[in-house]
Amino acid sequence: MTSPENTAGGIRARPVVDRLPRYAAGKPPAAVEGLESYKLSSNENPLPPIPAVLQAIADQRDFNRYPDPLSSKLRGALADFLNVPAEDIVTGAGSLGALNQLLVTFAGQNDDGKADEVIYAWRSFEAYPICVGLAGAESVRIPLTADGRHDLDAMATAVTARTKVILLCTPNNPTGPILEKGETERFIRQVPSDVVIVIDEAYQEFVRAQDAVDGIEMYRKYPNVVVLRTFSKAHGLAGLRVGYSVSNPDLTQHLRVSATPFAVSQIAERAAITSLQNFSQVVERVQSLVDERDRVTAGLRSLGWFVPDAQGNFVWLDLGENSAEFAALAGEQALSVRAFGNEGVRVSIGEVEANTRFLELCANYTKPPRRS
Repeated sequence: MTSPENTAGGIRARPVVDRLPRYAAGKPPAAVEGLESYKLSSNENPLPPIPAVLQAIADQRDFNRYPDPLSSKLRGALADFLNVPAEDIVTGAGSLGALNQLLVTFAGQNDDGKADEVIYAWRSFEAYPICVGLAGAESVRIPLTADGRHDLDAMATAVTARTKVILLCTPNNPTGPILEKGETERFIRQVPSDVVIVIDEAYQEFVRAQDAVDGIEMYRKYPNVVVLRTFSKAHGLAGLRVGYSVSNPDLTQHLRVSATPFAVSQIAERAAITSLQNFSQVVERVQSLVDERDRVTAGLRSLGWFVPDAQGNFVWLDLGENSAEFAALAGEQALSVRAFGNEGVRVSIGEVEANTRFLELCANYTKPPRRS
């Protein structure tokens, strides 16, 4: 029996931990007799990595060695691919890892005990409030517009002397709309130049809107802009955890200090490089998902559903208090979808059969009136 003095009962987490939401990953689908199950709850690419990547993974052998902490080969490949200096790239364990590196570098508690502020739209990526809180900063959430877009005017108004970072998610997860180039540039010019503006482009490869902002273009023009991208979505490498940030050398010099050592394994680095070398095949697969996304969006709208402009690999249903009910009905059809409280339901684009079954569910569901 453990003696009382050896228990952990007196250990307490930092107070902020109890105030933070728990990250709720998309659940796998339940088994339903007679139906194949499909997971549409995590914005995963339903297609495996391209064949060359699978072969590169199979050929990797040097797991007894630590990976290159700077991911030099991958940074070189990305530098060629994006036409940016390799020194401007910092890799991380997915774009989420790269985001955490940014936040702990530029936002937190000050010597006077006051927390820096991080502004972001809400609802947006579910990990934002967790990452901001753990960095020691304070979240400033700006509600989305009625059509699921960032309210950039309100975000600009919210900037104070304590604002250190602003997060822009485009396309916005979970609602889907992109930020347009013109509105984003106007916003950047309104924000003080000592505030870091992060353009989170995890779904950039799925965007087809002609007026979408290009984070790399903004980083080239504005020294306080940082771009986040990932190999998790379009490249189908979510399980290998490889992402990166691109920023001005004045920022990367600090990010390299806070970057987690060995965050990108050698197998993840090699897979990412191989995927870049065969990017035309990646584009073909992404286009097949975009075609499915457009089919689902058109199908929903023909049924009378309101769907915000979907530019990622998912669609958003503004179901409000009916969200949990809809998710449960989807589960009865062997489909897992992601309900966000009483706000709505995000449905990832999956296999063709899964998408068709989802549309059939929506056709037979009495949708609630759209909230204003």
